[in-house]
Amino acid sequence: MSTLSLRRLGTLCCLALFAFAPRLAAGLVWSPGTGWQVEGGIVAGLGGIDSVNALELMNRARDAEEAGNLRRALKLYRSVEKDYTNSIYAPEALYRSAKVRLAQRQYFKAFETYQGAVSRYPSYDRFDEIVGEQYRIAAALLDGARNYMFGIIPGFKNRDRAILYFETVLFNAPYSDYAPLALMNIARAHQREGNDPEAIDALDRMINNYPQSLLAPDAYLRLAAVHSSLVDGPLYDQASTKEAITYFEDFMILFPNDTSIGTAEEGLDDMKTVFAESKMRLGDYYFYKRDNYVAARVLYNEAITVYPDYAIAARANAQLALVEAARVAAESGDPAARRKFLGLF
Repeated sequence: MSTLSLRRLGTLCCLALFAFAPRLAAGLVWSPGTGWQVEGGIVAGLGGIDSVNALELMNRARDAEEAGNLRRALKLYRSVEKDYTNSIYAPEALYRSAKVRLAQRQYFKAFETYQGAVSRYPSYDRFDEIVGEQYRIAAALLDGARNYMFGIIPGFKNRDRAILYFETVLFNAPYSDYAPLALMNIARAHQREGNDPEAIDALDRMINNYPQSLLAPDAYLRLAAVHSSLVDGPLYDQASTKEAITYFEDFMILFPNDTSIGTAEEGLDDMKTVFAESKMRLGDYYFYKRDNYVAARVLYNEAITVYPDYAIAARANAQLALVEAARVAAESGDPAARRKFLGLF
């Protein structure tokens, strides 16, 4: 029996099933000999001549695809998706169209076509597979893949599109294994672009929404590292220093056996040093420039509290002794005594 005859027989069988079988969940499989076949039941949708026409279009599209006539295949799949929207063939037509676009390195159209399948047919049995394909497209763009216009002309690198696609993956499947991966890649993309606040936001979403993920330790450490990179030194605002200290400490408490614990300890040491030094500089300012012994004493004590085991603590204790001596000299009523004490002449 010829291939065409086998396919006609398969079509008649499908029609019979539509007439007599219960409405069960179904899937499509394809083989060169028999073409597209329904497996696992029947989905409510087309019947009669419409089903025959949709199936015929699907078979012609797949034949064209297998023969390398991709333009014709896309046109035929488009006809199925447009004219037989409620059929079991429509999401499969979208899926095959996206596969063709991907083979042509038309990443943008491939992603958008996949998105059409998952947004319009959320119960489609290839949902998880499509989310994985979308993730891989986003990752390829982030790593510098170029979208090809018409399948032949390479465009520019577009990492902003990669960020948008990762966010779409996160929206499509927030409870999948791809969600935390998407957030980590969003953070990586923003860091590459020098957009640290957005990177921090992505990493913060990662640790709050997926605290049990295997990626959580890396997210904590990267959050600490990003905040550390924003620290300008002890003479500037210390908000980023405090955030870095918090995340380094959280990492060490939550993941004490992680292989990166040494990196966290080193980072924490650096940040505590900067923070303690900032307290010393402020203390010196209030002591030497403002004669404010109370403020100076508070700040020197804070430096000791921040890092009691470091050399800065010894300096702070020495300064506290000087503050007390200067206070006594000032209260003696002899201004010259304080100036002499400070060595100003």
